[in-house]
Amino acid sequence: MRRRLIQSTLAVVLVVIAVFGVSLVIVETRTISNTAQERVDTEAVRLASIVDSRLLGAETVDAEALREQIQGDRYAEIRIPGKPLIEVGTKPTGDVISAKERGEEGETVLVQEPRSSVTREVGRTLLIIAAVALLAVIAAVLLAVRQANRLASPLTDLAETAERLGSGDPRPRHKRYGVPELDRVADVLDSSAERIARMLTAERRLAADASHQLRTPLTALSMRLEEITLTDDPDTVKEEATIALTQVERLTDVVERLLTNSRDPRTGSAVSFDLDEVIQQQLAEWRPAYRSVGRAIVSSGKRHLRAVGTPGAVAQVLAALIENSLMHGGGTVALRTRVTGNQAVIEVTDEGPGVPPDLGARIFERTISGRNSTGIGLAVARDLAEADGGRLEMLQVKPPVFGLFLSRTPLQKPESDEEPTVR
Repeated sequence: MRRRLIQSTLAVVLVVIAVFGVSLVIVETRTISNTAQERVDTEAVRLASIVDSRLLGAETVDAEALREQIQGDRYAEIRIPGKPLIEVGTKPTGDVISAKERGEEGETVLVQEPRSSVTREVGRTLLIIAAVALLAVIAAVLLAVRQANRLASPLTDLAETAERLGSGDPRPRHKRYGVPELDRVADVLDSSAERIARMLTAERRLAADASHQLRTPLTALSMRLEEITLTDDPDTVKEEATIALTQVERLTDVVERLLTNSRDPRTGSAVSFDLDEVIQQQLAEWRPAYRSVGRAIVSSGKRHLRAVGTPGAVAQVLAALIENSLMHGGGTVALRTRVTGNQAVIEVTDEGPGVPPDLGARIFERTISGRNSTGIGLAVARDLAEADGGRLEMLQVKPPVFGLFLSRTPLQKPESDEEPTVR
């Protein structure tokens, strides 16, 4: 591209120089020739006047007296009636410029000048024009190189940026070139890079969330299927199959929820539901895992509380908190329901060492974990809670207490029957 720009610019300059240069040479040649002829004519008139004045004053008219009146390499002939021919200067050979003038006393004056003087002057003019043309060509080449670099380098950068986008590197360059059209292309590429980066981030986040959130339902489903393979009792098989189908429905709900959140984190299908059902479901699913490690999971607090939200999302949040207590906590895990203002609160606590002091409020950030885990569970749980209009907070560091706050709906049963006992 640089070569084409330079060649095209140089071609335009050469055409302009050729057109205007030839015209200028013709005009200057004619002007110099006309000027030389006018000089000779003027010289002939002047010399005739001098001869007239000498004749009228009865002065001597000869070559010696007129020699000082002839300038340069001009030649003059004066013919006076009744007198010999008077020659002043050296008679030129070859092509000459001549002028003849008749005086008032009947004399004739002929002035000649070699045309070589005109040729020399034309040559000097041509040299000046050629030098100016050469300077114009050099300036045009330098300007073309500068302009070509100014246009070609940004295009090369933009091509490299587009290639990087195509190879999966969506980092915007935020580089501008001072050319409006090229800056517009750079703006579009940077905007595309930012959109691609957001899309890749969303896809990676969806993959990480899916792998984390699907792990628990799949583990529970695997446990139920193992129970079916280890028993020959039809009633047990039927019961475990029914529970397995429930797990499959939960798994489907988790997938749909993840896909919905990936498109729009604020899109939900909030309904009024019974918190007891969700809590009992989680207790039933997690008790085998806690029994296997010699620990217990219990619930207490107000019963028959109804909240506004998505049951599947609330179940996922509780599952994340329960799993977090299983992995990082200790002793008995307790789920306690209570009411504060117009909100229903589910508190999840255990008897473990609590959250390390260096984590603090960062516990809900992605990739933040107190041990060798993904650090995704609590972050996903908070996102799910906020998507339903609720919130998830860490109420106490030691022992750890996490609170899930949900909006309440009018109760269908009295709230006074609090059950502090394990259920």
